[in-house]
Amino acid sequence: MSQSPSHSPRYFGLIPAAGVGARMGKEFPKQYLPLAGKPMLQHVLDTFAASTLITHTFVVVSADDGYIAAMMAAAPHLADRVTVLYHGGDSRHLSVLNGLAAMRGRLRDQFSDDDWVLVHDAARPGLNVTLLERLMAALKEDDVGGLLALPVVDTLKRGASTDGERVKETVPRDALWAAQTPQMFRYQLLQRALSYALDNAEQITDDASAVEMLGLQPRLVAGSPRNFKVTLPHDIELAELFLKESK
Repeated sequence: MSQSPSHSPRYFGLIPAAGVGARMGKEFPKQYLPLAGKPMLQHVLDTFAASTLITHTFVVVSADDGYIAAMMAAAPHLADRVTVLYHGGDSRHLSVLNGLAAMRGRLRDQFSDDDWVLVHDAARPGLNVTLLERLMAALKEDDVGGLLALPVVDTLKRGASTDGERVKETVPRDALWAAQTPQMFRYQLLQRALSYALDNAEQITDDASAVEMLGLQPRLVAGSPRNFKVTLPHDIELAELFLKESK
């Protein structure tokens, strides 16, 4: 990371990993659950580290994270490719914003506002280099940026009550996509969008939502079913199947 300020836009990974994964019902954060022989988070970091197009990757954990040091020590091949930032916030939104500030602080004057940042969920271990580089190739000349996503193919029903046991209506699925990550935007735009959402007390669940609030339209790039988010206990078995298949 010793380039001069005048350079072609580069690609940086940013992995928010400060969550506790309460829905998994485990005694430790889900990003450290063992999957196919290593922690879930390491699968993600290994993928980013394996791409020669990624300049460097930053992982954002909570200040009191008690697991990341041991994981990194057991994966010495990541030492030169991944930097741990102990700047996790109370939400994914804040973790990404804090991470953006911290990574710029680490790079100082070597960083450009036009550099690309690829934000990826730590709980999506099925990402591979092919998907990662497909996104970069599709967006490298894009004015806005975008995200991996899948067209919705299932029939969608809206529940009639909070318990969702009765159907209120069928929701048209035309032009609907299920958002995935990475979500890739230039540093300045991503920071501006997330700051705007925070200042306006807007609740967002992904980075593209914040960019949309600025009146912009992120591009949708075809993702893969293997890149799903591990959320509930039964997701672990499916994730392991995908990961073992790719070995």
